[in-house]
Amino acid sequence: MQSYISASAGIQAALDDCEWRLAEGEIPPLAAHVVTSRLGYTHHGIHVGSGRVVHYSGLSRGWRGGPVEEVSLAGFARGRSIRVRVHTNARFDRDAVVVRARSRLGEARYRALSNNCEHFCAWCIHGENRSRQVELLRARWQQVVRAVHRLIEAPLRLRSVLGLGTHRRNVPCDAL
Repeated sequence: MQSYISASAGIQAALDDCEWRLAEGEIPPLAAHVVTSRLGYTHHGIHVGSGRVVHYSGLSRGWRGGPVEEVSLAGFARGRSIRVRVHTNARFDRDAVVVRARSRLGEARYRALSNNCEHFCAWCIHGENRSRQVELLRARWQQVVRAVHRLIEAPLRLRSVLGLGTHRRNVPCDAL
């Protein structure tokens, strides 16, 4: 029984990461998490019915963060293809997701790293403020910092291994 639970949890995780491409002119299901690619990032919204999407407009109009707004699918996509992200473990049903999305219309507290369009969608569907893009970005920055640290530390270790460098005198604390 335990192996079945582990296997189903793995399948569940894989399903949660699925996306499918919306065909031209196709309308996504109610409360669908819709995603479109932008230069250097992906943009996210919630389909609230009748070809309308609620999203954090964020930086879509320039460097000033825009509000949560409702737009057409075409306005959301801006000429790019749309994908639907599947969430099989949604905390809220479709009607509740739509109500949650619309409850934040007009909100203007966009923050790229802590309250962006993907955070908004995760909150609508799961009740948690998360962004895979931000998590991935943070993980990559941590890798860069570790690599730089190793590069800086390497010559010091080499000097130590070769017995080069300054030797410290041990001075008892009470002598200071």
